[in-house]
Amino acid sequence: MTARILVVDDVPANVKLLEARLVAEYFDVLTAPDGNAALATCEKTPVDLVLLDVMMPGMDGFEVCERLKANSRTAHIPVVMITALDQPSDRVRGLKAGADDFLTKPVNDLQLMSRVKSLVRLKNVSDELRLRAQTAQTIGLQETARVDRPDEPGSVLLVDGRASSQERLTRALKPIADVAVISDPQAALFEAAESSFDLIIVNANFDDYDPLRLCSQLRSLERTRFIPILLVTEQGNDERIVRALELGVTDYIMRPVDPNELVARSLTQIRRKHCNDRLRASVQQTIELAVTDDLTGLHNRRYLENHLKLLIDRATTRGRPLSICITDIDRFKRVNDTYGHDAGDDVLREFANRVRATVRGADLACRFGGEEFVVVMPDTTPEMAAIVAERLRLAVESRGFDIPQAATVLNVTASLGIATLRPDGDTAEALLKRADMALYQAKNGGRNRVVAAAA
Repeated sequence: MTARILVVDDVPANVKLLEARLVAEYFDVLTAPDGNAALATCEKTPVDLVLLDVMMPGMDGFEVCERLKANSRTAHIPVVMITALDQPSDRVRGLKAGADDFLTKPVNDLQLMSRVKSLVRLKNVSDELRLRAQTAQTIGLQETARVDRPDEPGSVLLVDGRASSQERLTRALKPIADVAVISDPQAALFEAAESSFDLIIVNANFDDYDPLRLCSQLRSLERTRFIPILLVTEQGNDERIVRALELGVTDYIMRPVDPNELVARSLTQIRRKHCNDRLRASVQQTIELAVTDDLTGLHNRRYLENHLKLLIDRATTRGRPLSICITDIDRFKRVNDTYGHDAGDDVLREFANRVRATVRGADLACRFGGEEFVVVMPDTTPEMAAIVAERLRLAVESRGFDIPQAATVLNVTASLGIATLRPDGDTAEALLKRADMALYQAKNGGRNRVVAAAA
């Protein structure tokens, strides 16, 4: 794993020690002697993680962290505070300042490196989502969305084998989240997969069950792969903590649990989950916009050209028929010229609705461009394709099109050309061309009819 780590400390010996540890793990290391230098470095250089000392002259680590998190250009950089301060109140203050972890000197090498690698992995995922969302904004597919709303309540699943700790942890979390409690790890796995949670807290207090098995199972399921996991474990069990981070556990907290630290760590994970959920939704919306015609809601030509090739390959491999239909609204230019383009848009939307209502569930309906639409019909013979096309022609002709813009009802018809995949090797381009030629014949033959291309 490669990443750029910034080490911030005013003591040169501490910097050299951390730098040596990180370089041995093949990380690229930058250093800064104080808070101002750290902020300047993060502003001008891509940094994947900051290891930040707290007690520094001028600007302490708490203020540095707060400034990093307040700047939209650096807010996504994970921060690990490393300090001699060891009071629970210090950890809570660091976490509230935005730190992702708070490690007390002397730091265990194995635990430090596991934490660094875990946070770098999380940042890589978040960076990829942010990049895709920014790409969508750049090309105008969507507006900039607010991705961080820390005031949203969270939903937490607590997996805990003991009633006494269940009560304590639930009471601590009540101000920030709705908590569901389950004692049986396997029942918890099913509940996590069936419901929607922002955080899963696994308390490692089971007498006859390894809690890391549940963590591993949660990471292996598609439905739970991106839910943060917070492990509650006992002091001194470094081996379990390292293994947990390697398995994908997001954070951990030591017993006895300080309620304020639990809340701070849980809030950090819940907010990150909300942020990444919105980024993923943004990416999904971008994909949908890229392959959807915004006027009609049908798939667009880009989607058709890519997906038709896949459908043809599958039909050829399985020896199954496939037919397509190209349909064109008759005399559509007259509608635009007489009633205006808004009225033309109304006709296109209603035409798409009738296409959508007429074709079968397995068929693919797309807007090809202008007033042309294409319906791809897998497992469909020429005879069945002609029946589907005729049904669509009648659906268009049989009922007038309401045009609110012109306060009138228009009689609209359509011409349709169909073609079927040839068994001796055929391409999407050739299939579309034959269907287009059949459509041309339907137009020349008087319109409002279905014509099939020659086999």
